[in-house]
Amino acid sequence: MKRLISKGLMFGNLVPIESPALIERYNRALKSLTGKETKLADFHIDISGYSPEVGDELDDHLYLNKNGCNRQFILLTTDQKTAPLLNAKFSTSRGILTKFIAGNEAQLFSLTARDAVAGELENTVFELTSPARLFDIRRITVVADTTGNHLAEAEKLSRLVERFRTEEDAWWNDVLIAEMIALAEKTGDVTRNPVALKATTYDQGNFWTAHFGGIYIFRDLDHPAAISVGPKEALGQLPVRYVFGLGDRNQIAKFLEINDLAEPIVSAPGADASAILRQKMDFIVVAAAAELGLDIGHGSRRDLRQAAAALGARLPEAFQGLAALLRWVETGGPWPRITSAHPSYFYTLRAKPHADRDLVNMLLAELSPLDVRQLFICHKELFYHLYRSWPEAKKEYVADYLEREYQIDKAGARSRLFGPEPAMEETPAIPGWSRPGRGDILDAVGPWGAVRKERR
Repeated sequence: MKRLISKGLMFGNLVPIESPALIERYNRALKSLTGKETKLADFHIDISGYSPEVGDELDDHLYLNKNGCNRQFILLTTDQKTAPLLNAKFSTSRGILTKFIAGNEAQLFSLTARDAVAGELENTVFELTSPARLFDIRRITVVADTTGNHLAEAEKLSRLVERFRTEEDAWWNDVLIAEMIALAEKTGDVTRNPVALKATTYDQGNFWTAHFGGIYIFRDLDHPAAISVGPKEALGQLPVRYVFGLGDRNQIAKFLEINDLAEPIVSAPGADASAILRQKMDFIVVAAAAELGLDIGHGSRRDLRQAAAALGARLPEAFQGLAALLRWVETGGPWPRITSAHPSYFYTLRAKPHADRDLVNMLLAELSPLDVRQLFICHKELFYHLYRSWPEAKKEYVADYLEREYQIDKAGARSRLFGPEPAMEETPAIPGWSRPGRGDILDAVGPWGAVRKERR
């Protein structure tokens, strides 16, 4: 993992905390939330205030996320809004924190200028005793205040000011005036500079969770379902009609189709299908060659072609399927009949532009784990987990590739791979991409074998 850290691919973009004043504020907040403190002279924090160095010191990397259910946070600066979220247990947590900071940036800037803001992503579920309890999480409320209770005191002062304005003979109420003066010394003039947080409640619709081995919950769709990373039988009874495992490829393929969640790369608007397919094929060659101990040289396109030739019939089926699709794209070869049963099927898809685009791309990354670029972008937790078991040659190639090709232009790479942000344009109809009827998704087979499309 040191290679990833040195290249900025792990723990990258964390916020450095070095000044004694910030460390003191962090300790006050940490003490109020957990009863613990750090003795470190400097460390780094993510968007929630979690620090891997502090986690090592305390021997507890969930010190702000007990039970993984109601994540606590410490804000020392609004710069945290661009930092990643480490040890995420829910796919929605970082988005909620980002929206909270952005929606209250002026107020938080004022508050963090003199104190830390501590709080919690609160829902009505405090302990996940069974997978079914996940469906009780519907709304997240961000509860926050400074360690000096500045917001609570400001709210109290606002109520006293209102009493002073409306009550008869308030000018002669010495107790009321004295209390107002004492609070104003802490909060400032709340009549001219009101400090109150807004946009603190967020819906949690469709999401991924690391709990119970990993589950994708799609409940706010016309055809809801849950997709389990582990054995689906272990989940027990869930309040949703369809529950799939990752091995239920036909069912997942149709689930994506009938909910209009995914599109084929070769028909995706603005996508350079040839370049994307070639890169996916390169990743598969690297994985296959590394497993067999074959030399991939410097990992250049020429080196990988030679490795592919050396592998020959030992190349995975996923590579063969993508190669057939590439021949159709570039030379007008025969249309490949790639159904959802084929190992290359999910490598050929990307999410459509909609509110759950990132979640669907995360699921597709889990279903096509040899595409290490998509895995790194869309599902970092799984990327880091798998990276540890890779052969050294693959680790070196992947780290060098991501540093060279992704780190220099993250936004551009995401746009080229997944298209513009969902709100930027309407999703056009895709010619030749047939939609099945709204039947029982348990009887599904993926669409590729049924599609016919003239080469443009």
